[in-house]
Amino acid sequence: MKKVMTRLGLALLSTTMIAGTASAETIRWARASDALTLDPHSQNQGVTHNFAHHIYETLVDRDEEGTLQPRLATEWELKEDDPTVWVFRLREGVTFHDGAEFTAEDVVFSLDRARSEASNMRQLHVEVAEVRAVDDYTVEVQMTGPSPLYPNNLTNTFIMDKDWSEANDVVEVQDYAAGEDNYAVRNTNGTGPYILQSREVDVRSVLTLNENHWAEDTPAVTEIIYLPIADNATRIAALLSGEVDLVQDVPVQDIERLQATQGVKIETGPENRVIYFGYRFGEEPLASSNVTDANPFNDPRVREAMELAVDRDAIAQVVMRGQALPTGVANPPFVAGWTEELNAYPAVDLERAQELMNEAGYENGFTVTLDTPNNRYVNDEAISQAVVGMLGRIGINVTLASRPVAQHSPLVTNNQTDFYLLGWGVPTFDSAYVFNDLVHTKEGSYGAYNGGLYSNPELDAKIQSLGTETDMEVRDATVAEIWQTVKEERVLLPIHNQVLAYAMRDDITLPVHPENQPLLTSLTFAD
Repeated sequence: MKKVMTRLGLALLSTTMIAGTASAETIRWARASDALTLDPHSQNQGVTHNFAHHIYETLVDRDEEGTLQPRLATEWELKEDDPTVWVFRLREGVTFHDGAEFTAEDVVFSLDRARSEASNMRQLHVEVAEVRAVDDYTVEVQMTGPSPLYPNNLTNTFIMDKDWSEANDVVEVQDYAAGEDNYAVRNTNGTGPYILQSREVDVRSVLTLNENHWAEDTPAVTEIIYLPIADNATRIAALLSGEVDLVQDVPVQDIERLQATQGVKIETGPENRVIYFGYRFGEEPLASSNVTDANPFNDPRVREAMELAVDRDAIAQVVMRGQALPTGVANPPFVAGWTEELNAYPAVDLERAQELMNEAGYENGFTVTLDTPNNRYVNDEAISQAVVGMLGRIGINVTLASRPVAQHSPLVTNNQTDFYLLGWGVPTFDSAYVFNDLVHTKEGSYGAYNGGLYSNPELDAKIQSLGTETDMEVRDATVAEIWQTVKEERVLLPIHNQVLAYAMRDDITLPVHPENQPLLTSLTFAD
């Protein structure tokens, strides 16, 4: 702990030293955690993507309203004579940070890399059969069948320079869960609006303006100093003292105080992200439980009892100070497939919950460990602490294991947790993204974050059909059927949809982004 605080102190000292001389174009940006890696296809994680979007670019992107817009692709359409082929027209005159020209071969390389076995992005490209360059500025993506929504899957698939990747031996994606390393983990060469100048992981990264970027408008921010500050109090103190200019992860308990503080302003808005709990399925006993002959979570009566014991409204009001939208479905309202009916959740009923525990044979309860991140989502550890107490009322005695997200995430992807908290954003704005990663059996390109190892072959077939279904009425009906099963079987225990707050100096404005991935190119200064 002393070492962490020392490193944090040094980081803040370095920003204090520049505080007096920083121009209006320099922004010191604080978050609760750092990017897990700079290898752009290694981790499908929001903070990692947010940082990478400043350096690398995607073919398409979404604005603050969630609308799909051009980035490295200027146009995209289904091929006129073949509805299984997407055609992307690429932006001309774009260069990578080292001066190399951006062409179709870089897109082919990057999409193939992103759908490779070690990539945590591969599920987004599961229906891709082949990627080919037609000419220097045209790419065709051959799908396994008609795939009308495929462009929605590309908003976080970054484009790398093929030659740079080959020269630096990073053709293969970093296997983050296995602890692998490569040159791309700390070094970058993108086409984005900012260039990485220096990086000290979990302490400080510096980005400077890419003077050769293709965009017509020059960003107001010419230098970004990125400061991961895990401790909430320290992060807010740095803003109030002028050591940072922007705090992206504002603790809900500080919002009211900051709104009343001179020189500071708050921007708030709903995020396209659900916070939920997952648990281990299967007959094998839980590693962390005192029940050694069965898995209590595998009994649907136990899962129902847990849902009846968890008080979502209390979490929203007490833990989140009203900055959350309680939900009964692991699908944010932004996303196609969400309905009011699915969003409904049962009232707390401890009497019925205890009856269910008794019926399942756990009248004396059981023990289990809950794994939670403590620096990734708004009040993530506090949410878990509240649920520990709520489950204790029906005899489920939970031991809380709290870790930074860099250590928590591999537990989920490596199936090393019995019970865990996670948040899930949906950049495609489509339910298939939730199903592919969280519900489908963990196999091949599917189920990357299905840490509970839920498996339902009938549901798997329905999920896979969504990728190539062209009749939208049929597709919508299948989505509704899948959600109904997920809800009835309590595959996940959703808690709420997250509400965001950004705090900043009162002379700058950065709108809240629905995916919590704001680009500082959108930041403006007061006249």
